[in-house]
Amino acid sequence: MLISEFDYELPDDLIAQNPLQKREVSRMMVVDRENQSVKDNNFFDFPKYLKKGDVVVVNNTKVFPARLFGKSETGAKIELFLIEEVDDGTWETLARPARRLKTGKKIIFSDDLTAEVVEKTSEGRVVVQFDFQRNFDDILDEIGQTPLPPYIKREDGDLDKDRKRYQTVYAKERGAIAAPTAGLHFTPDILAEIKSKEIDIKEITLHVGYGTFEPVRVENLSEHSVMSEKFEISQKTSESLNRAKTENRRIIAIGTTTTRALETTFSKYGKFTSGKQIADLTITPGYNFRAIKGLLTNFHLPKSSLLVLVSTFGGFDFIMKAYKHAVQEKYRFYSYGDCMFIF
Repeated sequence: MLISEFDYELPDDLIAQNPLQKREVSRMMVVDRENQSVKDNNFFDFPKYLKKGDVVVVNNTKVFPARLFGKSETGAKIELFLIEEVDDGTWETLARPARRLKTGKKIIFSDDLTAEVVEKTSEGRVVVQFDFQRNFDDILDEIGQTPLPPYIKREDGDLDKDRKRYQTVYAKERGAIAAPTAGLHFTPDILAEIKSKEIDIKEITLHVGYGTFEPVRVENLSEHSVMSEKFEISQKTSESLNRAKTENRRIIAIGTTTTRALETTFSKYGKFTSGKQIADLTITPGYNFRAIKGLLTNFHLPKSSLLVLVSTFGGFDFIMKAYKHAVQEKYRFYSYGDCMFIF
């Protein structure tokens, strides 16, 4: 298939700019693949669609303040978006304005944090070596900003509310540069309700990286490859998932990052394996899902790898019709938007 087939019209006013006051009151489209039906509901009813014996799998990654604003020695403003630590204190970044950042250029962020440009990659990224006088993470927590997607607009300095809300309530393991947004709808009460129905909730860790939202740069999807991402599954979680699979119980993935991790390990080994692994699976039409039976996900950008994944799981024609319905019914889209439960 062609990536151009995964396009749809979305009015700007449907792109959610702010989170709802209460996480659980977001709308939820219920997408039944077997009956080819779509029902409008709210997320607080999500537990009603789960069955005793289901296993719900969440991604417990935690977003860190990955956006830094500094100045060159001449006073020019420079922005760095931390993508990946490639060595101790050495980070691959997206920089603005990148053209001014030549090798050896120094960037000043605070009295105890500076960086020097050491390389510019062929993909246009800037590799910098940080020099810090105390704990790097502590400095980031003080001066870094929440790495919101570019379609969410904020005035400078108006990011305090996002520190908490652009984070799941079960976030534990620091390392993501974007939130696993399907999880943003959960509250402690919703999690407790799910557990009360004798439904397991298991955690994995996949630090959401740039590959998750990198644009698809080819027309033919057979040529497309999503950047690899690191993930980890505990022994206890893998054993629980394998038991569920043996007993033909449903595994419900919360989000596309969870889906990619679970499908990667199951596709490689024919079972869920524990330990640190690499999610290098690119899910495109024709892929046969082997790990999951249900998926909770937000609404994704047109012509994105995430929309391709969701359409592959739900069926291309069916999911594109569901997206058309979502637009007509004025669902809220993207990271702070509403969600859909596909089973």
